[in-house]
Amino acid sequence: MKGVLKLGKIAGIRLEVHWTFTLLLIWIVFLDIQRGGTTYSALMNIVLILLLFFCVILHELGHALTAKRFNINTKKITLLPIGGVASLEKMPEKPGQELIVALAGPAVNVIIAILLFLIVPMKSYFGLDADSLGQLLEAPRLETLLFYLFIANVMLVVFNLIPAFPMDGGRVLRALLAFTMDRARATEIAAGLGQALAVIFFMLGLFFNPFLILIALFIFLAAYSENQMVKQKSLVEGHFVKEALLTNITVLHPDHSLEDVFAIILSGTEKDFVVTENENIVGVLNHKEIIKNAKNGSIKVRSIMNTEFNCMNGSDELKEFFNLINKGKQRFFPVTDNTNKLIGAIDAYNVSEFLMLKTNFIAKT
Repeated sequence: MKGVLKLGKIAGIRLEVHWTFTLLLIWIVFLDIQRGGTTYSALMNIVLILLLFFCVILHELGHALTAKRFNINTKKITLLPIGGVASLEKMPEKPGQELIVALAGPAVNVIIAILLFLIVPMKSYFGLDADSLGQLLEAPRLETLLFYLFIANVMLVVFNLIPAFPMDGGRVLRALLAFTMDRARATEIAAGLGQALAVIFFMLGLFFNPFLILIALFIFLAAYSENQMVKQKSLVEGHFVKEALLTNITVLHPDHSLEDVFAIILSGTEKDFVVTENENIVGVLNHKEIIKNAKNGSIKVRSIMNTEFNCMNGSDELKEFFNLINKGKQRFFPVTDNTNKLIGAIDAYNVSEFLMLKTNFIAKT
């Protein structure tokens, strides 16, 4: 992924920081200077943000490691200016499991807050009048830093447990609703609350803090995306890959040249191809690679085909297609029968057409 800094791995999970995270640090320093702060106070604010985001990493690890107990892996954790995102392969569909995974993140922040409460002399803060407390909090020292970190973790718990998508509270709400209704309807309710919250944040951002506008956009789009994905999965429930199969496909040989591929593309609508040799599937040639190497028409398919790919079986449930997409970057899959013989291919475009036709059919009946 472009625009990210890779920090390494924890428990086999990649840690990445998006480039926009630096904008947050610059913004924090700018605000401190505007308030007449010193270099030392600006440095303390940066340290606070870094510590806070370390807590966010632990929060996301709480989700990831709990999901692993249900055989769900996490590809990476990405730090953004508005928080962290753990890229789980999927969320558990059983309400009880989703409830546990959703609560695991905030539970980590609760533990951190309790530890900080025991370390920081809270009585020296809560026992002061407003003026004395303000002066104490403005003093850039370790105790003050830890006090702010305590407050930040409490706020993370409260904010994440708001019962609206994509916050953890939205997943908690969906899990609880899913005990008494289908998952699609539960998601629709939680996502609707999330989008309503996004509108409120957007309005507050216009009048008070522009940063809230960014949060509003993230919440709105994430809630919409989750709702659409669950709707798609509910529509394909009980259907199989062979029902949405592309059967009229051109099969390439590794020794075909790109010029051969250009001729096929121009004569039809195919963009991605299965590559076989001696009736064995040996690769997948994606449209992206074709365009990337378009200037060299003599290059052989074997030089640019993807040899690390997943196949699907015609008897697989169609919802497994979405699970495979979430696991990696592959969008086009060769499809075989029970004897491993190639019978076609499936891609996101054809699945979308299948869903559209199925939706229209249901609407008419």
